[in-house]
Amino acid sequence: MKKSVHDLGDIKGKRALVRVDVNVPMDENKNVTDDTRIRAILPTVQFLKDKGAKIILMAHLGRPKGEWKVEEFSLEPVAKYLSKLLGEDVLFVKSPVGQGADKELEALKDGQVALLENIRFYKAEEAKDDDMTFANELAKLGDFYVNDAFGAAHRNHTSTAKLAKVLKPAVSGLLMEKELRCLSQALDNPVRPFTAVVGGAKVSSKIGVLENLIDKVDNMIIGGGMAYTFVKANGGKIGNSICEDDQLDVAKAIEKKAADKGVKLVMATDVLVTDDFSGNGTNKIVKVDEIPDGFEGVDAGPETQKAFAEVIKNSKTILMNGPVGAFENPKFAEGTKAVLKAIVEATKNGAVSVIGGGDSVSAAKKFCNAEDFTHVSTGGGASLEFIEGKILPGVDALDD
Repeated sequence: MKKSVHDLGDIKGKRALVRVDVNVPMDENKNVTDDTRIRAILPTVQFLKDKGAKIILMAHLGRPKGEWKVEEFSLEPVAKYLSKLLGEDVLFVKSPVGQGADKELEALKDGQVALLENIRFYKAEEAKDDDMTFANELAKLGDFYVNDAFGAAHRNHTSTAKLAKVLKPAVSGLLMEKELRCLSQALDNPVRPFTAVVGGAKVSSKIGVLENLIDKVDNMIIGGGMAYTFVKANGGKIGNSICEDDQLDVAKAIEKKAADKGVKLVMATDVLVTDDFSGNGTNKIVKVDEIPDGFEGVDAGPETQKAFAEVIKNSKTILMNGPVGAFENPKFAEGTKAVLKAIVEATKNGAVSVIGGGDSVSAAKKFCNAEDFTHVSTGGGASLEFIEGKILPGVDALDD
């Protein structure tokens, strides 16, 4: 376990340097269009406010590539939005670190919140080397370090990992703590039966996930575009469906490993196919291994949806990583909807459900409420790597 803000003791008047993930989408007028990530940091900010700390937030927005002051990537609109949510002014620090930021922060009062300008405006933030100059410069701004940016925890950057080595104590925020607890509990101590739903387009991007999960689950549902690689590996006809010919042996090896471990692999039996990916051509249901030429599989068919739902409803722990169809198009969304509906039902009946990974989180938000699940992860790449069993630099650097 990593230390969290609960382990800090008396921090009244101390400066908390807090890495958060507020990399939110905005429209052309710089209005925040989805505030999920901003709201997710509020419990940690409020906790530190209640303890009387001075709160200095660090974050990134987009990929400015180390160019200072790229207007479209300024965090000023986020500071204004956060001010509205907190009901008080958030001090936006425009001066660069090492060139006046410390002076701007001198007036910060106990319980007050400040936000530094985009940390990725500094080339040293993403530098691959072991140079700690920028980390030491940042460390001068705080008395202790908090990482609440699970979404960036897989990055070995200065503000996410290096800083924790020089500014102590270095602890997790409440969001980071919840992410680690929920994902770890699902993976390491699941109530059984444990079912993983693994979807997405490519086997190659999910090999690590599949291999790590086969050691842990009772059932594995494989859906989405990557299922066609498995179908082809078994001699089926997949028409124009997405397929990675260089992964056919990998698919067979995963099937063998599952059989050896007694893990039930649940695959599609019927699929919705189309001859026009926009959905405006001919769409029809066919057997998964009899897809005609000129057609591609885009969603789980009705028989498959029932089979997937049946397994999910009989599970006590469910982890979803990836959708089971091209859900962005409403005509191809029924399979993913059916899976999510079954997860919601299982959760109501006491199952633990964790949704992790960018596309499955988008689908969960689109078709359900976050409250319908035990936990919806805020980290796309970070939750993927965590599920793969990889060490996340931003977590590893925190105090044990």
